[in-house]
Amino acid sequence: METTAFEALLRRDRMIVIGGLIIISALAWLYVLTGAGTGMSVIAMTRIAVSPGAFSDDAAMPQQWTGAYWAIMLAMWWVMMIAMMAPSAAPMILLYARVTRHEQRSGRLAAGVVPTAGFAAGYLLAWLAFSVLAAVLQFALEQAGLVHSMLMWSLNSWLSAGALLAAGLYQLTPYKETCLRHCRSPAHFLSAHWRPGQLGAIRMGVEHGAYCVGCCWALMALLFVGGIMNLLWIAGLSVLVLLEKVVPCGEWIARAAGLACIAAALSIAGRAVGIA
Repeated sequence: METTAFEALLRRDRMIVIGGLIIISALAWLYVLTGAGTGMSVIAMTRIAVSPGAFSDDAAMPQQWTGAYWAIMLAMWWVMMIAMMAPSAAPMILLYARVTRHEQRSGRLAAGVVPTAGFAAGYLLAWLAFSVLAAVLQFALEQAGLVHSMLMWSLNSWLSAGALLAAGLYQLTPYKETCLRHCRSPAHFLSAHWRPGQLGAIRMGVEHGAYCVGCCWALMALLFVGGIMNLLWIAGLSVLVLLEKVVPCGEWIARAAGLACIAAALSIAGRAVGIA
């Protein structure tokens, strides 16, 4: 029997999706490594410290946030989120493509191109919303003199301690557990939220992205502590998120990370009190 072009595409769509995710992740990481449009070297913004600027004498005049600079900062946050989150989202995206393909082959869905790109786009839209809020928060903290305008890390020990404490406590809450459970159970999510078609795929992607943001927002906020463009923090948080979502004991890794954040917060607060 002659193989149709659509059938040939279905046989290759898994490799297409995997290749697409690899390319998107690689391009996002390349953008981050080259400074994300800031004009700064990421090496200069990278330090081996929990909060490099909390106890330094560094100071910097607030940056003038023109329309172009807002666009740069928003792009920086969004592309960085793509670089950090795409690997941990890959299992869900691949399973969505597989389930959709199976439904098409069984005749329960009309034949057509699997709308995996729509699902992925919806997922990234959720992180775009987070990136907007992160950029606004960065602007407010920078204008208040609490975040370095060039090195992009906390200049205030109490801000650092507070962010670490908040993230640590959130890691131990039922809200974190609920969102993490959805991220760790792709099959359950798809069965509970399934919607057909391109618009359905986008909506499902947004919903999954919302759970993912709910799971990881507090960890991402720690970039204000260690440095928004601190490669060690970016890579470390990326690995932590991936481990939380894919390894069998991910829930316990999340709790252990929470306790570590609390311990770091208490250490910084204790040092701040001692200096005061």
